[in-house]
Amino acid sequence: MYLENLSLINFKNLEEVDIQFSPDLNCFIGNNGAGKTNLMDAIYYLSFCKSFLNPVDNLNIRHQEDFFVIQGRYHRSDQEENIYCGLKGGQKKHFKRNRKEYKRLSEHIGLLPLVIVTPSDIGLIMGGSEERRKFLDTLISQYDQVYLSHLIRYNRALMQRNKLLKQFSGEQFFRKDLLEVWDDQLVRFGLLIHQKRVEYIQELQPVFQYYYELISAGNERIGLIYQSQLDEHDFQSLMSENQQKDCMLQFTTAGIHKDDIVFNLGQHPIKKLGSEGQKKTYLVALKLAQFDFIKKMSGLTPILLLDDIFDKLDKHRVKQIVRLVADDHFGQIFITDTNREHLDQIIHEVTAGSKIFQVDNGTVKEASHEKK
Repeated sequence: MYLENLSLINFKNLEEVDIQFSPDLNCFIGNNGAGKTNLMDAIYYLSFCKSFLNPVDNLNIRHQEDFFVIQGRYHRSDQEENIYCGLKGGQKKHFKRNRKEYKRLSEHIGLLPLVIVTPSDIGLIMGGSEERRKFLDTLISQYDQVYLSHLIRYNRALMQRNKLLKQFSGEQFFRKDLLEVWDDQLVRFGLLIHQKRVEYIQELQPVFQYYYELISAGNERIGLIYQSQLDEHDFQSLMSENQQKDCMLQFTTAGIHKDDIVFNLGQHPIKKLGSEGQKKTYLVALKLAQFDFIKKMSGLTPILLLDDIFDKLDKHRVKQIVRLVADDHFGQIFITDTNREHLDQIIHEVTAGSKIFQVDNGTVKEASHEKK
């Protein structure tokens, strides 16, 4: 699967762009703030129906304009797929596949699998548990629509339960039967979500270790430890035992929305002891393992976006990543960098086709012919 053409109008700082891509390697070169990451974000948008940088859709419209359009033409399983996203300020977002609009955006997730590595990924290590749950949920949802449906229904029940708890507090009344309606929903879907998350972490671990060792050329053991209240407690009992506390705090204190993943380097959290290079290597290895997992489960080769990944890495780690992405295992790849030397090194290594695009103040021009 690959993206053949991308057309943009008024997306962030990109006024009007129309690009033909190589099915193999595509490189965006330019200064910081030129628009390289915005191009990556547009590609991401077509897979996930949202920006990875700014979740508020209206803020992705170019300054002083009132709409944006993103269109992509893909080759997927020997068929052409035309994806359209349009948004006019203050109105509903329109998302179409082959000119047919989706009734629910969740129906689109997984059609165009994609993995992105970006500097903001450091939030997975340094940020709160919500960041890590989001990573896990996004990954599994790309190949498992049933999981995505369970997740949507769980979150909807959680929102309604929290709303009811606030109502109890505001109106000074309590009805256990009303609360248990949402408790049952949380338990039903929460158990299914928990099981899938545990299975995923177990399968991801050895692939993750492989990529980390390959990039770092070291023997450090790394680990992903999934932590959940459900590991040691019955979910239904947790909901009953916490009802009084939940009413006092006005939100639901137990459930899979409190789960977390501990990222270890050796026997210690990498958040506390890892160097900048180790953290960057950890995240790149994690995302490459994610790539392999989606490829295996979906039967499609995801698009791989590598946004400014070489910063804070020593020459050896850069060289190892270059060798990895030069392999045809990864299909279509998009890379951004301010350093032309890195990109030339990658292009020298690959045997497939490649294109370089110069990005300057929101304009995009092809800087080299496709490599044959």
